[in-house]
Amino acid sequence: MHSIRNIAIIAHVDHGKTTLVDKMLHAGNLFRDNQAVGELILDSGELERERGITITAKNVSIYYKEHKINILDTPGHSDFGGEVERVLRMADGVLLLVDAFEGPMPQTRFVTQKALELNLKFIVIINKVDKPNCRPEETLDKILDLFISLDASEEQLDFPVVYGSGKNGWMSDDWKKPTQDINYLLDTIISYFPPAPNREGPFQLQITSLDYSSYVGRIAIGRVHRGEIEENTHVALIKKDGTIIKSKIKELYLFEGLGKVRATKATCGDICALVGLENFEIGDTVADIASPEALPPIKVEEPTISMLFTVNNSPFFGKEGKFVTSRHLRERLYKETEKNLALKVFDTESADSFLVYGRGILHLAVLIETMRREGYEFQVGQPQVIYKEIEGIKYEPIELLVIEVPQNLVGRVIEMVAGRKGELKVLEPKGDYQHLEFHIPSRGLIGLRGNLLTATSGQAVMAHRFLEYQPYKGEIGGRRLGAIISKETGPAVSYALFQLQDRGHFFIEPGVDVYGGQVIGICNKAQDLVVNVHKTKHLTNIRAAGSDEAIILEPPIKMSLEECLEFIDSDEYVEVTPQNIRIRKIYLDENERKRMERKIQSA
Repeated sequence: MHSIRNIAIIAHVDHGKTTLVDKMLHAGNLFRDNQAVGELILDSGELERERGITITAKNVSIYYKEHKINILDTPGHSDFGGEVERVLRMADGVLLLVDAFEGPMPQTRFVTQKALELNLKFIVIINKVDKPNCRPEETLDKILDLFISLDASEEQLDFPVVYGSGKNGWMSDDWKKPTQDINYLLDTIISYFPPAPNREGPFQLQITSLDYSSYVGRIAIGRVHRGEIEENTHVALIKKDGTIIKSKIKELYLFEGLGKVRATKATCGDICALVGLENFEIGDTVADIASPEALPPIKVEEPTISMLFTVNNSPFFGKEGKFVTSRHLRERLYKETEKNLALKVFDTESADSFLVYGRGILHLAVLIETMRREGYEFQVGQPQVIYKEIEGIKYEPIELLVIEVPQNLVGRVIEMVAGRKGELKVLEPKGDYQHLEFHIPSRGLIGLRGNLLTATSGQAVMAHRFLEYQPYKGEIGGRRLGAIISKETGPAVSYALFQLQDRGHFFIEPGVDVYGGQVIGICNKAQDLVVNVHKTKHLTNIRAAGSDEAIILEPPIKMSLEECLEFIDSDEYVEVTPQNIRIRKIYLDENERKRMERKIQSA
């Protein structure tokens, strides 16, 4: 029996967390059969590798000096807070990884707060100390300020500090004295974090994650909180409402390296996978059949953004997708709620549409992109914030927005954020940049990132996290420019696009099939413009010198899924198919759009 350390590693997006875990996997006795280890092992998902962010929490284990270290990788973005909140339940200690130049960021604060609330011990790693302009001492002071502002106890404030470079594979107690490996960090983990406590008594385990196998079905994953469990044992599954279901553990697995190995027994502190349970959810407790006792439920913060998901009813319906009906959409969305704690799905009055609640646009965009790649075809409406009514007063979610921008662009940034009801709270220098902090309504963030990057020529660095609900701040203006809408269905013609390009900027290229009512560009004016992009040049047998112009088209605007979600207005949908992302009007017919507009104005 090895002594076990269960540690979670937390950091802001792009501070080097996954790279450091790679180095820990290389350093530990990971593989018994000498398998090759690649890069960014834990960011195994296709979307995670493309975006360079961790989306789903994962766990691996390494052996070091006769100790087993279970490493729990957590997402760095607050939109995936549901993942963070359940994973920290399995940890005894936390590695807090901070960039030596950027210091603690909003998402660092979010996860740190959750870990402090669970009374976990910390080791602080100040990473990337080999970068020019790094400020390790100043970063450590900021981390101490962060802990104090989050009401950390004296014991939690007395944390060891490790300096190093995850990318170059070294860790040390002094940032000016590089070493040859990361063993100093592993030694600090073994000496500072206590072994997983061996609690005696009846068996208890809380399900904190799910897995699926086509052979055995759903698999429950969790940490043994008390006692021990053996294969082929009868247990009690305690649901959130207190219902107890008698079940049997048919197979038992322990995590070894990057995978799982079959075991006959799991003891207190082990993270294990159970096969044989039925009708379970994340947060349920598996307990001893003779004396069933439930563990406290996992609390997840409430969603702040809602979005309407509906079946695709455009003229191009069913041409690209494999799953297109409302039954397919419903089953997939409700299946997602089983493992995505922060997501909620509600039926609407229409059988073809569903209201989906999430933690932010990124949270929902990742779900949409995942479904798109699985072959689903559907439409989504404009993101809406979720309001609350407290004592008769309308409240809305407020976020802490942090922007770092060059000195000469500060005025422009403050003006843009203030126009969206943002209040400036902090303004201080940070190297060659200015560090600004705002309190801004969540709805003010929709579409802000793109406008901010345009206004600052891509020099602004922006991050945000949910703060609290506050009284409604008043109206915020929507999109200022109108949409260019296609009049008819057919392929776009370069001659027509050339004649119309002084009216605005297009999203499409010549030869692309479009349909009537599809949004194909941004108009230069505030009102929508309906155009015919299928019009070809009228040919005659008369030729004159200079009558034929050379057709030179501006390159089309290519928008990502998140940019499309932030761009659309309340009368528009984003149509999502496995091959295309299009923007369209809800009412495709021009006369019907005008009729609905008049009805809204009169109402």
